[in-house]
Amino acid sequence: MLRVLVADDSAVFRSLLSRLLGSDPMIQVVGEAVDGRQAVTMAHRLKPDVITMDMHMPVMDGFEATRRIMETSPRPIVIVSASVDQRDVDRSFRALEAGAVALVGKPPAPTDAGFSSAVREILTTVKLMAEVKVVRRRPRSDVAGPGVRLAPELLDRVELVAIAGSTGAPAALATILGALPPDLPVPVLVVQHIAAGFEQGLVEWLQRGSSLRIRLATSRLPLRPGEVVVAPNGRHLAVARGAAILDGSGPVDGHRPSATHLFNSVAAAYGANAVGVILTGMGSDGARGLVELKRSGGHVIAQDQATSVVYGMARSAVALGAVDRVLPLDSIAAAIVEACRSNPDDPASVRARS
Repeated sequence: MLRVLVADDSAVFRSLLSRLLGSDPMIQVVGEAVDGRQAVTMAHRLKPDVITMDMHMPVMDGFEATRRIMETSPRPIVIVSASVDQRDVDRSFRALEAGAVALVGKPPAPTDAGFSSAVREILTTVKLMAEVKVVRRRPRSDVAGPGVRLAPELLDRVELVAIAGSTGAPAALATILGALPPDLPVPVLVVQHIAAGFEQGLVEWLQRGSSLRIRLATSRLPLRPGEVVVAPNGRHLAVARGAAILDGSGPVDGHRPSATHLFNSVAAAYGANAVGVILTGMGSDGARGLVELKRSGGHVIAQDQATSVVYGMARSAVALGAVDRVLPLDSIAAAIVEACRSNPDDPASVRARS
């Protein structure tokens, strides 16, 4: 039985969410908090397995409550936020940085068409928290550092980096993008599974900690060195030579955007001239695509289990033999630069990938 604490200042939504969660036989709602301060107190007293946290609350907002809980009584926190309020979006990403592990949008009114799917997403996310490991994170600066120093011989061959992740990956992305050098002479493509309406907030939050230019993908967007292109929700991100491609075809590996879709495209367009990175996340999206990328000669890096919030996507890629290097999060940016420095036609590099 998963014991859940619900924190929201709206009595109507608090009651609705508690009923929805309580309708699942695997979930027990053990308390309801009306503001952030009460959420902190109840987290200590009740020791729930999972907390759902609203962002906009009186007395203490959801970000500050998340920060205090993660400092004193760390446990999985799911942010349930309204994407229409930019202040809530900003608080939501700050809460992820403070240690919250998932972000879902608040469902619309019960009469709206998207209500059922939004409720399913909340229930699924909360239940998946039973598998989550809480990872403490260091506070980051909003001023980007110099990143990994580039060697003069960088990029004889590598032309593109593709990164994908899900649960826990926004903070991992922030770490990697914040450590990459400002003069990185290749573009970076990103697929991050995230609630609809939060993509632009993700881009803006990542930008504050990175010296690279980060933008949301549009179809036929030219790919430029030193720029990061993030997939929008509900569209697959792919690549043709030198440009991002978006399409609305059906989900791949259960997702749209899909990491597998992106990696398949990168394998076809860039082959040995690409680096693929798979981060923390639920499920197996991306693994099949990385098999194709490795088969085409690309270099593949996976985040290790110890630093992953959820070792699912990376584990699947490793299990399929698609990964060249399994690394802790803090080593991935340097490994990307190192991979870029390698000549994929060098016999030593070929042996390392085989």
